[in-house]
Amino acid sequence: MSNRLAKEKSPYLQQHAENPVDWFPWGEEAFEKAKSEGKLMLISIGYSSCHWCHVMEHETFSNNDAASVMNRYFVCVKVDREERPDLDQVYMNAVQLMSGQGGWPLNCFVLPDGRPVYGGTYFPTAQWMKILYHLHAIWKDEPEKVLDYAERLTQGVQLSDLVEKPEKEIEFENQHLLHLVEKWKRSFDMQEGGPNRAPKFPLPNNYLFLLHYAIEKKDDLVLKHVLLTLDKIALGGIYDQLGGGITRYSVDLIWKVPHFEKMLYDNAQIISLYAEAYRYKKDHLYLEMVERSLQFCEREFGSAEHGFYSALDADSEGEEGSFYVWTKTELQSVLKEDYDWFAAYYQVNYLGEWEDGKYILLRREKDEAFAHQHKMSVDELQEKKSHAHLLLMEARNKRERPFLDNKKICSWNALMIRSYADAFRCTGKQVYRERALKLGHFILREFLRGDGGLYHILHGEQVYVNGFLEDHAFVLDAFIQLFEISSDEFWLQQGIRRADYVIEKFSDPDSPLFYFTSVDVEQLIARKTEITDNVIPASNSVMAQALYSLGEYSGHSKYSQHAEQMLQMVYPHMADYGSSYSNWADLLLRFLSEKKEIILSGTDAEHHQQVLWSHYHPYLRVLCAAHESELPMLKNRFKTGAVSFYVCRNNSCNLPVTELQQALELLQ
Repeated sequence: MSNRLAKEKSPYLQQHAENPVDWFPWGEEAFEKAKSEGKLMLISIGYSSCHWCHVMEHETFSNNDAASVMNRYFVCVKVDREERPDLDQVYMNAVQLMSGQGGWPLNCFVLPDGRPVYGGTYFPTAQWMKILYHLHAIWKDEPEKVLDYAERLTQGVQLSDLVEKPEKEIEFENQHLLHLVEKWKRSFDMQEGGPNRAPKFPLPNNYLFLLHYAIEKKDDLVLKHVLLTLDKIALGGIYDQLGGGITRYSVDLIWKVPHFEKMLYDNAQIISLYAEAYRYKKDHLYLEMVERSLQFCEREFGSAEHGFYSALDADSEGEEGSFYVWTKTELQSVLKEDYDWFAAYYQVNYLGEWEDGKYILLRREKDEAFAHQHKMSVDELQEKKSHAHLLLMEARNKRERPFLDNKKICSWNALMIRSYADAFRCTGKQVYRERALKLGHFILREFLRGDGGLYHILHGEQVYVNGFLEDHAFVLDAFIQLFEISSDEFWLQQGIRRADYVIEKFSDPDSPLFYFTSVDVEQLIARKTEITDNVIPASNSVMAQALYSLGEYSGHSKYSQHAEQMLQMVYPHMADYGSSYSNWADLLLRFLSEKKEIILSGTDAEHHQQVLWSHYHPYLRVLCAAHESELPMLKNRFKTGAVSFYVCRNNSCNLPVTELQQALELLQ
């Protein structure tokens, strides 16, 4: 017998549709039942590609005895965190306040009005049963104790992300940024890259900021750390060496054993990171990461014309990672005479061994070093790799595939627009610009609401859930990218509409920071303000970055001033927790760095724009004046004939020059 979740659109909720638990989706029906029957509620949150969510579903939520107790004493609600990140924020915050840690599955017990009373993450079945009986007993025998705790905990949730406005205007200082990075350096792993602890997350935004900082401030140690980290990630098991695509994190210190699930947001961001790194250091490994990661996204998650799905499961055939790992016998059977060099290249030895005689493919050196050591040319190695990959992918595709979560998330698709734009900047391939533009039109066609807002989810042909701040912020950023790579002011106008909608619907009257949810949607026990950067940068930091750019391009200073006010709010909190404020730190670095821009006009301007992008400057703006424009940055710059370069520094512009080298010299 199926429960109510069988009628839900979410693939994650449908995974629980056959449980004996009498699950409800989030909604009034569940809360009314809890109120009428005087029961506590369980809010259980997870997502379709979460390994430990599957474990608890199989072990506990499919257990008839556990389900019987849950159904008798509680009203149980299942939530897809990717559909409802607002709920996840509130109840994750509550569990972190209670236990000091969080994760998924997230299980939070609440009163019939939604206030939390107890929670945690994964629980083995025996422990879960004890918790169920204990909570029921204390609610029955000492309800006043539960109510008192719920009140205090809810106040904690409501106050946890409250940021006080500075008493006076703050003057941004380089010393503040220096302190942030110097403290951060203490956690650098200078042998294997990343942090000096496990697990290791790729966190692209951290390394994007550190790359910018190292170049702007000429910090050789930071630069060495960033490039080391990028090398190690690209060579490690966290990256699918055969099929492309980054996984969520490595469980160890050497980027070897991945947590095998693959998320669209990780891969979109990793493409942008390696694209910028390639523009700085023309390392073929970085270019390979950009192009193979894009191929992975297009092959596994969809296409730019129709958008991208959200995630691939960690499990298949009932085991984590079984789709991706190999035994020696399997490899020998497929590769035959190519096995020996392949095994040496991909560490099919003590280093790559995982468990049960299975190996994770990873590398310890770049192609140039391996080719030299094995007396072959790099081109010969590349040809041999391509042939081996083709054979192994053919064999791998006969295995049971990991589950694909086929909902499309607005904000994550916007991240893919930036990844295409960055790939275009680093390669000059027109196909990437075309795909970025198609994806932009896809978002406008499928996610735009009649009131000017956005939807959060597209599943099949149905859109649902009002957009959150993350949707609007990432779409605004994406439209700015489209303006930069196309010179089409249509995208800038669309960006202005996004910004104005956010200011109208998401503003906090007491702060320049924005709420995560619109004023028009269901109000939860707390209206959260997302500030700290994580695996995805905080929606407020993305919004601030985008408003800063929007103000510069549109000439409307109110946007860039708002961005500065937002940065003022978090500035006092940044220096001690650099990795949690890396996108804010990047904005601070933009404020503290010299403004540089080049406007090109005339014949072959787009070609010269591409050349300028290849001469990497982190914050250099390069625009083409493709037509007459009233934008302050482009006004009176359009001309036909020979190309002209208008070089401006800190809002002071030189006379136009006609040679690329002259323009580059003016930037020095």
